[in-house]
Formats: sequence, structure tokens, C-alpha cells
Amino acid sequence: MGKVQKNHQPEDSLFCEDMVVIRQPEKPGDPSVITINCPDKTGLGCDFCRIILFFGLNIVRGDMSTDGRWCYVVFWVVGSGTTRWGLLKKRLLGVCPSVAAGIYSYCFGQVEPREPQVFLLKIFCNDRLGLLHDVTQVLCELELTIRRVKVSTTPDGKVVDLFFITDIRELLHTEDRKEEIFDQLKAVLGEHTDCGLEEARTEIRVNVQPLSFQLPTIPEETFTLELPEVQPRESSNTLNGLSVTIDNSLSAAHTLIQILCRDYKGLLYDVMRTLKEYNIQISYGRFYANQHKSCEFDLFVMQADGKKILDPNKQKALCSRLRMELFRPLRVVVLNRGPETEILVANPVELSGRGRPLVFYDITLALKMLNACIFSAEIGRHMIGDREWEVYRVLLDDGHRNPATLNRIQEGVLNMLMGWD
Repeated sequence: MGKVQKNHQPEDSLFCEDMVVIRQPEKPGDPSVITINCPDKTGLGCDFCRIILFFGLNIVRGDMSTDGRWCYVVFWVVGSGTTRWGLLKKRLLGVCPSVAAGIYSYCFGQVEPREPQVFLLKIFCNDRLGLLHDVTQVLCELELTIRRVKVSTTPDGKVVDLFFITDIRELLHTEDRKEEIFDQLKAVLGEHTDCGLEEARTEIRVNVQPLSFQLPTIPEETFTLELPEVQPRESSNTLNGLSVTIDNSLSAAHTLIQILCRDYKGLLYDVMRTLKEYNIQISYGRFYANQHKSCEFDLFVMQADGKKILDPNKQKALCSRLRMELFRPLRVVVLNRGPETEILVANPVELSGRGRPLVFYDITLALKMLNACIFSAEIGRHMIGDREWEVYRVLLDDGHRNPATLNRIQEGVLNMLMGWD
């Protein structure tokens, strides 16, 4: 692709931390501003948005531009007061394409990170309300990604948690890292907690794992990629006013994608993820969420071959997928299974094999706030057609079976996942 011109970035600051700058707000309540200036690659915006979502932040505005080799991105973000900004900056720098000896290395989406080692974390302790969320919170704070989980409760009030995890720091093989994890867990769960950590068996390491429960137990409409003709009556939080349009008349070199929809947690991530899957490159884009909780996108894009999207079939397919992803980014179903209440949450997996961040964290937090006792939980992967799904299954005790309670649980879990009040 050739070298980037010198006025983009001096060679003596190739690995300078100024590639990512985070500016805190001058007034309370204003957003923090994240500025990223680095080499470009297809899908880089998706990677940035995923990390920001993992840190529990919501992007309320975004501007991005690129010449195909170097990009400039600005995110305005809001979140809790506990954000570890230094660590966030480090993780954002970690996904910036590398630059070495004045030669810029551009991947253009063809090189994915190597698959991290999967470890099995075993926890045995006394059960209590909110325990599963407290464990999940500790693991998230330690930058451990939960790939699968199997949780069960014994008749004598004990709980056995099996977490298949990967480490962003890639240090699970060290004794210091193990001690750090065990100490943090015991500080939350009590000193009588038994913990163990070992490398997972080879058959567990593969990306797609079948669920122990059969797919027919999941309503077929959960996985549909078609928009319903009528919005579901049981949900009071539908994405009213959703609009996705394509225009080729405003630019000689780019296709304009315009999106109008309701705001929710992870919205920009879903848009970037979908464009990455279609190998669409954003040359310039802006995103804005207003005070009325609606969002507007203007994205000037091109195909991987550098051409506009002119094929009507490609236009229709892309618009349809964007509408579906923004209308139902996560699928939540609560079912009465006789003596048990079953909660199913499904979301599509990135082509890279990564699941959506913090889904299990939000599910367990919502149930803790609803005082719902979790009897067992499991995460698994399913291939439906040519699409991979991550499915979360949670079973509650027998005190949550009346219709009013089921509706309250479904609404509470959905609102937490979407970031709705």
C-alpha cells in the first residue's frame, strides 16, 4: 500500500501513547472524549467499540475518517465513575495496527489474533442470592473473558461453578495470576471458598461447543433473521422509527448509509460489527445520540474493492441485515418449564469467534436486582444455518412461575442488556 505521508504521524513516535488520548470532562455529567489516531484496517471501528463496551461505557457521539491507510476516530463516552481509564487506553492501543521501522503494517481484516488458551476455573462455596453476579463481576474486573459456564446448586445449599475462561493479559499459566484470581474471589465469597484453575482439555478449546440442552427447547423465532410484520406486543421497548437507507447520489466515490433508530447499549458496536462482516470500509462517518434517546448515523462507505455499493441485491441484503441487527440485537425469552423458570438469551457471534461483551454480567445483575435465585446456568454456542449464536440459559428456582413475575423478569433482563431505564 506504500508509506503514509510524514504529515500523518512522525516516525519517531510510532509507538507513542499519543495514538490514544482520553480527555476527562470539564463539567460533571459531560462525556469523556477518546481520540484515536493510528493506521487503519477494515473492522478497526468494530474492535474499538467492542473494547469500549467491555469497559461498560456508552458511546453517545462518534466521528471517524480515513484515507484507507490512516484513521482518525473520536468517541464521546459516558459511564460509571469506576472506569479504569489507564487500562482502557492500554487495551485500545493494543488493537491499533502495528507500525515498525517506518513501515506500516495493514491487515485489512485478513489477520485475526491467535486463539487464546482456555482455562477451567472451579469454584465451590455456599450459595446465596446474587452470588453468580458477584463472581462474574470479579472475573470481568480481572479482564477474564467467560467463554462457557456451568453452574449448579446441590441439595445442601452448596454451589459448584465451572467457568471456561480466557485471559486478556494471557497470564493464567503463572502462579501470580492464579493467586490474584483466588484472592479476589475469596474476598467476595469468603475464605472458605475452594478454587481451582487448570488448562482446559483439548476438546473444550474449540470455538463452537454444543449446548447440553436441545435446540428444540428454544422458540424458533428466537433465531430468525427476518423482521416481524408486527412488533412484539409483549415488549414495551421496541425500536420505533428504525430506518436504514442507502444513497449513491451524494458522492462520486462513496455510498452513503443513513440510519435512524432508538439508542441502546452497544448500538455503535452492532453497526460496526455488521459492516465488518460485510467487508464494508467506512471512509467517513458520524454518529449522534440526542437527548430524546434517538440516534442518527451518516456513514460514507465503500466495498473492499474500493467501489460504491451499486448492486441492488447487495444494497437490499445490507439494509435488511442492519435493520434486523438494530431491531433485535439480543433475543430474550422467559419460559415456564413446569417446576422451573427458564431464561434464554441469544446473540450472534462475530465472524472472528468473539461473543458480545458483558452479556452474562448484565443477565446476572438484572436477576440479582430482581431478587431471583439462580438454580443453574450455562453458556453454549450453536450454528443455525451459516450463523453462529451464543446462547445463555439460566434456570431459576420454583418461586417465579406466575405470568406477572415472568413478564417482570423478561423486561428486567432486556432493559439491563439494552441499557434502558
